[in-house]
This record gives sequence, C-alpha cells and structure tokens, in this order.
Amino acid sequence: MSRLPMPNPNASIVSLTSPFTRRSLRTVKEALSAAYTTEYAINPTETHAAVLVPLCNLNGAPGLLLEVRGKLRTHSGEVSFPGGKVDPTDESMLHAALRETKEEVGLGADKIEILGRLGPPVRSLTGLRVWPYVAFLHENPHEIPASGHETSPLRSPMLSSLTLSRTEVAAVLHLPLNRLVDPSYLREHRFRGSSPYWACDVTDLVEPGIEWSNPGVNSGDELVGGTCGWLESWGLTGWYLNLLMKVFLAGHYH
Repeated sequence: MSRLPMPNPNASIVSLTSPFTRRSLRTVKEALSAAYTTEYAINPTETHAAVLVPLCNLNGAPGLLLEVRGKLRTHSGEVSFPGGKVDPTDESMLHAALRETKEEVGLGADKIEILGRLGPPVRSLTGLRVWPYVAFLHENPHEIPASGHETSPLRSPMLSSLTLSRTEVAAVLHLPLNRLVDPSYLREHRFRGSSPYWACDVTDLVEPGIEWSNPGVNSGDELVGGTCGWLESWGLTGWYLNLLMKVFLAGHYH
C-alpha cells in the first residue's frame, strides 16, 4: 500500500483541465513567490545546471513540455526538462536555462515568460547543482494583454513547430496537468532512497519508435538503466514536478 495520500485535484489554485490564462499565470506567479522566499547562495566550487519547468497549453489542455533525452553520456533516454550545464559565459543561472532551451527545442527567450523559481536547487546524481525556473511558453513573443483578455486561453507552440537538437533531444511531449493527479498514472518512488514522491507514467505521450530507459521496477533513484516497457517522470525531474504540484495544490501533494 502506498504511504503517500492521493493528491486532491479540488485543492488546486488553478484549473488542471482548462487552458492557462493571463489570470491563472498571475496566480501561479504569486504562489511561487510566496512558496519560495529563500535566496540560495551560489557555491562557486560546485558545478551548476539550470532547467526550465515549462508550462504550456496544447490541444485545449494545460500541461508541461518535457523532453526525452537523446543518446547522451548520462541519463540517456530519460524524461527531463529543457536545460543543462551552466557555462562560464552565462550571465546567470536563468540565462543558462534560457540558452539551453533555445539550443534544445528552438524557443527563444522572447517566447518564454518566467513565472518564478522552484527550489531549493538540488544536486543531481552526476554532481550538478540544478536550478529550476517555472515558465510559460508562448506561441508568439509574449505581451501583457489588455484587461479584457485576462481569462482568454493563451497560445503555446505546437510540438511539431519546435526545432529539436537531435543530438540532445529524442522527442518532446506534453504532460497534461490532470495526469499528475490521476492515480492510474502515478507510482510512488523514493527520492534519494528516502523522501516519497509521485512518478508519472508518460509512455503513451511519446511517439512510437523513440528509445527510452527507466529505472527497474523495484529500484530506488540511485539506480539507473534498463528498459521496462514504460516511461515515467522520476528522479530529479519527478521531484521538481512534485514541488510544482505542491504549489498548485496548496501544499496537498505529498
């Protein structure tokens, strides 16, 4: 039996089924600002990475853009956010996340609206300190609309319009928000072998023929490898998705 209570979608501060609007993005931005007030110091002796946690509307549903990593040295074929290692030339952690997103999926900063930080920055299994930023992806360069459009659905780019770096990204997928509260798609994992969180099955969201890998059925997050017939958000990606849903569900996502 799971030791995690099932998430309650009725507690959400924004709709999990209706598209994001200017009003709902403002709600998310205010909630992130209230939830994460600590300013985390950057340790110059560590190696850092930065990722976007990109919200978007697709086919009339709110969700997140996720990647399936290409054949890379680490975490090949796994679900991830856009982002990567911070370079010495990057002006900031956020600049690195935006640069990597442009390189990986072809979206420029003018189409990315930053909503806030998600934290704290956690060390990955490869030793990188990962800094996450929540954003919304716009189809066109985003502008603040007139007040009469506060509740109009916002437009995000179609997956087919993205320009993928095939050396880094095998595929992209849209993970609907309501799947993250649907028990039929959730499986309990242990982050770093101790803290429980929900991993979400995304197998059917990836086009056929894409190669992926997953941890074994009974393995903890310290073990990587093996194809298990399904693909899910787990590890640090899954952990940050849980932190985001805690904000959306007013803390009731355990």
